[in-house]
Amino acid sequence: MSIRDVCKETGTTAPVIYYYFGSKKGLFEAVTRSRVSMTDFIRLLSRHAADADSANALSGFIKTYLTSFPERAFDPGLYLRDSATLDSESAKMISSDLDKTRQLASDLIGRCMREGVFRKTDKGLAADCLLGMLNRVIFQHVHFAKASDREAYGRFVTDLFFRAMRAGSLPTSVSSGRP
Repeated sequence: MSIRDVCKETGTTAPVIYYYFGSKKGLFEAVTRSRVSMTDFIRLLSRHAADADSANALSGFIKTYLTSFPERAFDPGLYLRDSATLDSESAKMISSDLDKTRQLASDLIGRCMREGVFRKTDKGLAADCLLGMLNRVIFQHVHFAKASDREAYGRFVTDLFFRAMRAGSLPTSVSSGRP
């Protein structure tokens, strides 16, 4: 999308955009900052993870993860036409936020293990699997505007994950990684 396209859609002029945002990239950053806040997202996940009932906490985590991203929040084409890489500070910030999200999931899964809701296994790998399932629908939905029923997907992932993680749910050879 060009600045001309943005002006046409918004009924403004290029000088106004350049005056307030400096560039197309500046406009993009202002729009995404106001619509998607990782700090707020992590805060919501943390709030659900704090539920006294660990199974409810994990269910709330999954639902929050899938429903926190607004429709059409990110148009990669606007950014990627100018640059396919992030500056080092942005990359560090995103990496840190993703690590916080993974840690929340890992801690919550570990809590479910300690309380006997889940079998004992590598909580980090389990968190990676859970987040992989959740990120797949978010990536498709948010970045490429593919329609999906996030509530139905959330119920399915929750059921699948709980069934896979329940104590005694997998044969020893599968859970230990041996054939």
